[in-house]
Amino acid sequence: MTKQLHVNLFEMNCVSHIVHGLWVHPENNRHRFNDLDYWTELAQLLEYGTFDGVFLADVIGTYDVYRDGPETALREGMQIPSNDPLLVIPAMAAVTRNLGFGATFSTTYEPPFAFARRMSTLDHLTKGRVGWNIVTSYLPNAARNFGHDTEVVHDHRYEIADEYLDVLYKLWEGSWDDDAVIQDRENRVYTDPAKVRYIDHVGEHFKVAGPHLCQPSRQRTPVLFQATGSAAGIEFAGRHAEVVFTGGNDTQSVRINIQAMRRKAIEHARDPAGLKFIVMAGVIVGRTDEEVSRKLDSYRKLMSVEASLAHMQSAVNLPAYPRDELISSLITRQVKGWKSLLRHTPDATVGDVLAQMESFNTERFFVAGTPTVVADEIEKWLDHDGIDGINLRQYLSFETARDFIELVIPELRRRGRFRESYREGETLRERLFGAGRARLPTDHFGARYRDPATLRAPAQPLRF
Repeated sequence: MTKQLHVNLFEMNCVSHIVHGLWVHPENNRHRFNDLDYWTELAQLLEYGTFDGVFLADVIGTYDVYRDGPETALREGMQIPSNDPLLVIPAMAAVTRNLGFGATFSTTYEPPFAFARRMSTLDHLTKGRVGWNIVTSYLPNAARNFGHDTEVVHDHRYEIADEYLDVLYKLWEGSWDDDAVIQDRENRVYTDPAKVRYIDHVGEHFKVAGPHLCQPSRQRTPVLFQATGSAAGIEFAGRHAEVVFTGGNDTQSVRINIQAMRRKAIEHARDPAGLKFIVMAGVIVGRTDEEVSRKLDSYRKLMSVEASLAHMQSAVNLPAYPRDELISSLITRQVKGWKSLLRHTPDATVGDVLAQMESFNTERFFVAGTPTVVADEIEKWLDHDGIDGINLRQYLSFETARDFIELVIPELRRRGRFRESYREGETLRERLFGAGRARLPTDHFGARYRDPATLRAPAQPLRF
């Protein structure tokens, strides 16, 4: 079968998410992010376009490394102010029937029991259309916000996350039997107590008695998304992830990343086909080359390099140096924050780096062109890079999504690369993996807890 594209709109409950500076564009709606109408209008547009869903990013701290403080991020609206992503999902679900929702939540600082309840509630309210983007949080300010002096060490964050998931699976998959809720009015029994149980989890990081407070939802465990590329993240994905948000600088590196995660899935006794791979993609499309060029130019004029440097957590104030100075010179001189420059090509100049950022199309998965050009490139991503879908980055709300719906999707449909319609009533997991697959597959690590006898048996933790 011809592989069809999965597509989510990449969103965040804030002013400036990924493409910084464009909130000032007169046709942008980013300033409306505090209004419920913004989210309901967006959801209805995406459902009209038969998007898989909306993928909601999040952070729990501000970016305050650049210029030694949060001032740049605040001035630029760069992911601050930002609101909770989970709270807009019920509103969007209320005005749609099929659109899926992926929400980001961190495993490092907040305990698992309350989060399990929130996600089960969302799975009920959306009728099984919700997914969770598992993150471990990397901002130093996030650590300080939750009582830590410094960030929790990277690999240790994944060890915490592994046990966090263990607790959640016990609550979501094992605490209630499928037929626990009987709603017997005659005998005044809503739930059969014999079919609900404590989990009594006692581990290195968490102690949770249970039982889960929510009755089983359609998916029980939400679709598990994860963004990763590190060795620890790949190991974690092999055990837990269903959809991996990945990338690479070229086709070979993308394919290597995908192959590494599929191998890890096999090591964890999973079917490697149980993993899907999505990338962040920039798409600027117009009916003519002239229209594309006008859009590209207008976006570039408003692009904020200052906000981008803040987002990168750059420890070097690059605009303060001559544009013709070599990056290698700054490294040799060990200017303040020089180690953050090691990501750049040493023989590049400061001007080269800034110009690359100003172009904002430096990522691997970017295309600007007419619908035919865009569809040609997307087909290459699907067939040569081996991805399954994209998180579509926004330049303007709602122009980016509307352009993709009106211009790109019809061309993809003509090629058999995009669904003609939704399958009514499907869960998000069924949309990704097929009809009848609303629950975690039986070979997934979390499925073991469907057997009540396994609840108190300690799982072998991942070590990184």
